[in-house]
Amino acid sequence: MKIIGLKKINIGVVKNKKGDILKFISKKNTFFKKFGEVYFSEIKEKKTKGWNLHKRNYCFLAVCYGMVIFTFIDGRKKSKSYNKKDMINLDKKNYGLIIVPPGVWFSFKTKKKLSVVANCLDNPHSDKETTKNNKVNNYKIK
Repeated sequence: MKIIGLKKINIGVVKNKKGDILKFISKKNTFFKKFGEVYFSEIKEKKTKGWNLHKRNYCFLAVCYGMVIFTFIDGRKKSKSYNKKDMINLDKKNYGLIIVPPGVWFSFKTKKKLSVVANCLDNPHSDKETTKNNKVNNYKIK
């Protein structure tokens, strides 16, 4: 990863003949400190969601359905990776959890008809804590 603090943790898929199990977060995970809320965000084909930045919250992202391409830009002016860009693709074959630290912008899109992203925040969502924009650096969302 180019962005300091941005991490992808590989999580195994538990195979089951009735339907596989995709783990998300456990109290046992050392990186997970506290629970704020979980929400699911659908993303439709040829659409992009973002840019989002959380000022204090960590985001724990996973793709529970489909395939999602995430783009990240470090917005922390005091960070050694300020303005650096990273991209991570997640789907069932490349299943995992992305940890997004506060101050990092992210957006996401899919090439499938529909994909679903799970987002766990370490504090409940607040519009005052979240910044949204349609352009970060030269990356514009239409």
